[in-house]
Parts: sequence; C-alpha cells; structure tokens
Amino acid sequence: MSPATTAVLAAGIVCWRVVDGKPRVLLVHRTAHKDISLPKGKLDPGETLPETAVREIFEETGLSVELGAPLGHVHYTLANGRDKYVHYWSAEVNDHILERAKFTPNDEISSLEWLSLSKARKKVSYSHDVEVLDRFAELYDAGNARTFAVVAVRHGKAVPGETWDGPDATRPLLHRGTEQARAIAGGIAAYSPERLFSSTAARCLATITPFAERSALEIKSTVDLSQDAYSSSGSAVTALVVKRLKKQQTTVMCSHGPVLPQIVSALIDAAEMKPNTALRAAAMLNTGDFSVLHFARGTKKLRFVAVETHHSGV
Repeated sequence: MSPATTAVLAAGIVCWRVVDGKPRVLLVHRTAHKDISLPKGKLDPGETLPETAVREIFEETGLSVELGAPLGHVHYTLANGRDKYVHYWSAEVNDHILERAKFTPNDEISSLEWLSLSKARKKVSYSHDVEVLDRFAELYDAGNARTFAVVAVRHGKAVPGETWDGPDATRPLLHRGTEQARAIAGGIAAYSPERLFSSTAARCLATITPFAERSALEIKSTVDLSQDAYSSSGSAVTALVVKRLKKQQTTVMCSHGPVLPQIVSALIDAAEMKPNTALRAAAMLNTGDFSVLHFARGTKKLRFVAVETHHSGV
C-alpha cells in the first residue's frame, strides 16, 4: 500500500475543568503550523489509541490525565492526499493535575489557553475541532462528563487446549499472547483503573500482569471469572459486576470468551440498556482485545454513557 493511501491514525483529548461553575477547555497554539487546536498526536508503533491520547497530551501540555468518555473521531484529508483519523476522549483536569504539570514553550507548542466552550469554538482553526467541542458540550450538559468505567479484557492467545496435557486452567500464553498482553497494558492504564480482577486461569493472569506491574495494582484473582466455573445463568458474574458498579470505581476484569458476554450482559441489565451493535461487539472480543464501558459518576441511578473496543494489533 502506498503512503498516499495509508491512513494516518491519531488521538487527542478535550481537557476540561470547571471554573466558576462552568467548563473551560484547553487549546494549544502550535508553533510550526501557526494554528490553534485541541491537543492531539499521531499513533506510535505498538500503541493503542487510548495510550497515544494520554502520552501526547502529557508531551504537549505536561498534563498527566486519565481518559473519560470517548468523543468519537474526525476525518480529514492531508495535503499529501492521505486520510487522517483523529480519535478523541474527554479528560477532567483537577487542581492536583494542574499543580503537577510543567509546560515549557517549545518547537511544537508555543502556548496553552483555557477558554469557555463558546470562546473555544470561535478560536480553533478547524471546523472538525468545533465538532468535537460540540460533542463534549452535549456530554457535559447531559451530566455525563464525569465517569467511571468497567474494562473487560479477553486473555491473550494461549496454547491450544488440544495440544496441552495439563488442566485447562494451566494453559500458558503463546509468544503472541505475551506480546498482546504487553501491547494493551498502556491502553488499559490510560483509564487509570482502581481495581483489577482476573480469572484464576494462568492465561488470564499472565495477560493482565504487564498492566498490573505498570499500575502497581494488586490482581484479585477470582474463580467467578474463570471458564472452569462458567454456568449458563451467569449469576456469580452478575453478582461481581453489580458489586463493582456500586463502588463506582474504574475496574478491570480479565476473563474468557464465554464469560465476557455475561459481564457485558450484567452491565447492560444493571443500567437498563438495550443491546446495540457496539455493545454486542464489546462482548465478542478476540484474544488480547479489550472493551471499555463508561457510566456516569455520582448518579443515584446507574446511567450508561459510552462503549469503546480496542484491539491489541498483535
């Protein structure tokens, strides 16, 4: 495939904070381009898009943020004829994050500016940035800007059962599975999970270990997420999901192909949602992939906000 037909992938964030009861968003003044835009950057080899978003915002602004709800993507054509797709998320910036951030004008970004939504819409150089700001405004006005998430992960590619002499739960990851586990660790970390649960199976524990080491979170292994304990009723899985939802903490659950639909189904039922194409896709993951289901934080009744699914690329 020629460079002109290879799409460029990038990721960005609408960083926001509340000032005097109203949201302000962050714009960057780019040095070389001489324009004003939302912060974003290109996907590096081996990254997932959520990891790219968090890395680029840190590099451009000094802000160390965690991803909130996705804001979709924009598409445009570059001067060289290549298609470019930029995927966006929201991320709240609190006082602690601001205090820790260190920004120095450089060859890429000359300055940062926090503006109200109305002023930001007028100041950005591109109409596609206005589209993203409008999506964030809709999210904020609906009371869905502050979220927590459940991250459902399918274990990496494991040694096939028919070639393994030991118990199914002891099957290890193949080299590809190990690479998948490493590839998704940064993407999962972008949401700053607070709790980490895994099936007791070796292939699940090995899949989530790179993220656990990166985040310093303890892996809580539970038979409830295992394939050995799978039952068609899914009652144990539902009980675990409901308990975690009540805590309103971003939580990772690493499990198996048959169990993941039960996790997603329990989330759907708890939020009284109707299944759709995106939710079905979130439940039917390939090995080494993960889905993120976002829910509004601080609401009396559980409210679903968005779902996204990511692939390891390995």
